[in-house]
Order: sequence, then C-alpha cells, then structure tokens
Amino acid sequence: MFRRRFLMHTAIAPVLAAVFAATGCRGKQVAHVLKDGDEDMVGSHAAGAETWKPLIEQSVGQLLARQCSEIHPASVASEGEPAKKRVCFMGVENKSAEEIGDSREQIYDHIDTLVSQSEQFQLVSKRYVDAGLKECRLRSDELFIPANQRMFGAALEKMEQPINYLLFAKITSLSTQSNGDSQRDYQLVLELVDTETGDYDKESATIRKGYHKSKLSKLKHY
Repeated sequence: MFRRRFLMHTAIAPVLAAVFAATGCRGKQVAHVLKDGDEDMVGSHAAGAETWKPLIEQSVGQLLARQCSEIHPASVASEGEPAKKRVCFMGVENKSAEEIGDSREQIYDHIDTLVSQSEQFQLVSKRYVDAGLKECRLRSDELFIPANQRMFGAALEKMEQPINYLLFAKITSLSTQSNGDSQRDYQLVLELVDTETGDYDKESATIRKGYHKSKLSKLKHY
C-alpha cells in the first residue's frame, strides 16, 4: 500500500509542478492612465506614440513654417484677410518594415489637426476626399496623372470643395542589425503638391530607435 501511494505521488508531482509553473508564476498585466505631464511609453518591439508624435510635429512644423513665408494667396476673403489655401490630404502611405495598424488613423488625424490650425491652409474633410476618389474610381497615387487630377478636382468642385493643394504622407524605415540588438531609423515624409502648377514642397523628419534583447532572452537562443 505504501509503495502504491509513493508511486502515485511520484507520478502526480511533475504534473502539479507544471500546473503551478503555468498558472501560479504567470505575471499579471496591469495598466495605468498617463497624466498630461507623463512621458509617452517607449515601445519595446515597434514604434509607438514616442516615435510618431515627434515625427509629425517636426515635419509639419517645418513645412508650414516655410510655406508661411513662401505662399502669397491670390484670393482675398471678404474681411480683407488672405484666403486660406485649401488642401486635400490624401492619407498616410506605409513603406516601412513594420505594420502600423491602428496608428495610421491617429497619424492621419494628428497631421490633419496641425495643418488645420495653421493660418494659411484649410483641410478638406476626409469624407469628401474618400467620396471623390470613389466617384472617380481612383487611388491616391493615380492623381499625378494630369487627366486624373482634373477629374478628381472636378468631382470635389461639384461637392463645393475646391482644392489648391494635395498633401501626401509617407512612412519609411532603415534597419540595422548588430548581433541580438537592432536599430531602426523611422522617417516621415510630407509632400505638398500645387494642383495648378505641379510644383511641390517636401519636408521630412527622422527618429533613430534602438531595440535591445535582455540577457535572459539571449541565453534562450543557445
């Protein structure tokens, strides 16, 4: 009898140990609300708010600062102030090594908000932009063909949404590997195209970010 009990305990012990290891030692996930003065968390595997926000603010700020001194609107509002140039923001193109997921809409809205706050530009609503592209059966990258651009402009005119400029945003990355560590250079490029002349202005901003594996993670590979 004692031998039977001993064998049963011996057989069950490894199973119980595995259960405790899988459940009792598993870490909990917790969260906290960041206050306005708190810094953004740094993503351990991909770019996040700590990367996109500075890139947007720098590139948009530089583009608007230069445009403010270069653009002299021909039309004048009824109050005598220069009329704002109307900009059609065509969206965010991701050419980086990472999937940006739900960050795409946040990046779009952040750029849209900053440009809308400027004194020289007024953004056309994204809903009108999407409706115009759908009506013309065009993609945003097809608007560099003059005939397509005229057709798209006419479609927006019908909606009483005339445009003076097209704005494109593109995300790229450059990756560098060093043993278990890596570096990724994120770049946000803004391109503002004059629909009347075809002239364009380009601005970009870059952030370098390092990714490092812990010693424990490195030992697991051996």
